[in-house]
Amino acid sequence: MEWADSLAPALATFGLAMMVVPWLDRDHVLSRQIMAAVTFAFLLRYALWRVFETLPAAGLSVHFAAGLLFLAVELTCLLAASLGLVFLSRTKNRTAEVEANQGWFASQKPPLVDVLICTYNEDQTILERTMAGATGMDYPNFRVWVLDDGRRPWLEDLAGRLGCHYLTRPDNAHAKAGNINHALGHLSALPERPDFVSILDADFVPLPQFLSRALCLFREPSVGLVQTPQHFINPDPIQTNLAVTRVWPDEQRYFFDVIMASKDAWGAAFCCGTSSVIRFDPLVRIGGFPTDSVTEDYLLTLRLKESGFTTSYLNEALTFGLAPEGLKEYITQRGRWCLGFMQIVRGRSGPFSRTSTLTFIDRLSLLDSFLGWAVVYPARILGLLLPILYLLFGLHIVETDLASTLQNYLPFFLWQMVTLGWISQGRSLPIMSDVSQVIVTPAIVKAVFIGLARPKGQKFKVTAKGGDRDLRFVEWPLLRTFGALAALNLAAIAYAFAIDVRGELLANGGVALVWSWFNLVILAITCFICVEQPRRRKAERFATDEAILVELDGQSAIYRLLDISISGAQIQGASPMPAGTRFSCTIRGREVEATVVRCLGGSFAIKFSEVLESRVSMIRMFYAGRYLKPFFGVQPTRVGRAILQRVLS
Repeated sequence: MEWADSLAPALATFGLAMMVVPWLDRDHVLSRQIMAAVTFAFLLRYALWRVFETLPAAGLSVHFAAGLLFLAVELTCLLAASLGLVFLSRTKNRTAEVEANQGWFASQKPPLVDVLICTYNEDQTILERTMAGATGMDYPNFRVWVLDDGRRPWLEDLAGRLGCHYLTRPDNAHAKAGNINHALGHLSALPERPDFVSILDADFVPLPQFLSRALCLFREPSVGLVQTPQHFINPDPIQTNLAVTRVWPDEQRYFFDVIMASKDAWGAAFCCGTSSVIRFDPLVRIGGFPTDSVTEDYLLTLRLKESGFTTSYLNEALTFGLAPEGLKEYITQRGRWCLGFMQIVRGRSGPFSRTSTLTFIDRLSLLDSFLGWAVVYPARILGLLLPILYLLFGLHIVETDLASTLQNYLPFFLWQMVTLGWISQGRSLPIMSDVSQVIVTPAIVKAVFIGLARPKGQKFKVTAKGGDRDLRFVEWPLLRTFGALAALNLAAIAYAFAIDVRGELLANGGVALVWSWFNLVILAITCFICVEQPRRRKAERFATDEAILVELDGQSAIYRLLDISISGAQIQGASPMPAGTRFSCTIRGREVEATVVRCLGGSFAIKFSEVLESRVSMIRMFYAGRYLKPFFGVQPTRVGRAILQRVLS
């Protein structure tokens, strides 16, 4: 009966959610506000219970001190969750605004846009894609500039062959920001200065309509910057190493598809570097990209706002790049983002700055991000360690039992889970969201302390892209860390069940046991992520079903494409030609030479010509062909099944 009573609030909460949510529209502000308000009510109920009913007895004891510390951290995390709910209670989709502004934009003289491709050490294959896509955009008045901080003669030659201008400089001062600022100085001295500049990272290929869509949002003179989301042609390490590529989106989808759209509704969207378009004159007036943070893009938005210019967010898939392919690169990138934000917090445009002219909402948005980095991730470490300390050493940080916890915490957890899952269309799921945070927690905590304690003099660390990923290997430093934590959890659970014959831990420590089991699941999955799986295909292939015209010796035949990549395709039907046969084919109006590489019974594989002109044609066709589709929804059962298959394989 006690268990039934303790589960009753959670079951009622879940039942209410299942009745209400199907009738609500996630794009409607009132619906979001209702869900957020109910979540906050459950959050407040839980917080009051924690404050007044769960602290260890007051006194000069390690239990009370540890309990107070953990309560303070947890309440700060709840504050972060509350701020997140505030911003998620709205969302904005500017596609209709773009459509409405197209007539206005068509009536104007097309402004000159300089597209700046920033590169340091990327290989030719990556840069060739970006340059080919950039020079093939459907816009009448733009120039493409390759900003080479690697000073590579072969890249200057390739840029010339692809119709791009080439710029380099004698040093690498201030990394990417310095590279862009050097280019801005060069552009300012030209007889024809640009009206806008667009920033592309070396691996981000724009779709043909990128500029024409983004520029439609500059109708208001106060708009200084338009940011578009980052989509990826390849899976990130979490997707690859857990074998969930087809059922779980990359980790950035929640940020770009959900959070940024919500921030934009509050006027708090910000620049994310690549895939952005910026007014040239305001950018030059503020001194170009700021160099006092390694996340110069976010800081640029703040400096523009201080000068009276806003940032708009166009949530359309208009560029596709490469996600970090290795776990080390993935973690390095997140660490750099955190470090840069801590530098912003310590700088003159931070949330606590007395001299900045940022609005209250801008400061609140900065505080939201600050708490997300500086509190939530360190709290992860406490969450992994505290149940172990309780079970093995009897450290009482929370005085409660499992039944009371189920009554007070579970309703909040369930409603929050439903709310976030509903708003994000499954992009935020328990366990998966926990795993994506835990894997980067050590690097984030280090970056928080370094950025706050010593914000100046930190170097920009480039995220490596490309390279050989054909072999399976283990990230041993990470695996040892998370494996040790998993072993400690197992030891704590074993002690509670097998060694503690008095049974006190089982009677009063049910919360710690459940907590340890949950941590063990998270850590086990994290350990699997530390085993890097091979990526044998250098060019990602995408399924399709369309006609391809094959011509050989004056004879023509139409086949069906099964899949396609930039370098080749698979065609349905038996091949009339042996391997090695060269022929001409036409896909979506583009003709290219190809070679049969192997016959597969009911299909055959072809490789497209490697002549530069052919590669450029196929790159442009591929990125304009809608093969790359944004991720819209998640089915939790499919995610769980994929992870289970990976664990058992």
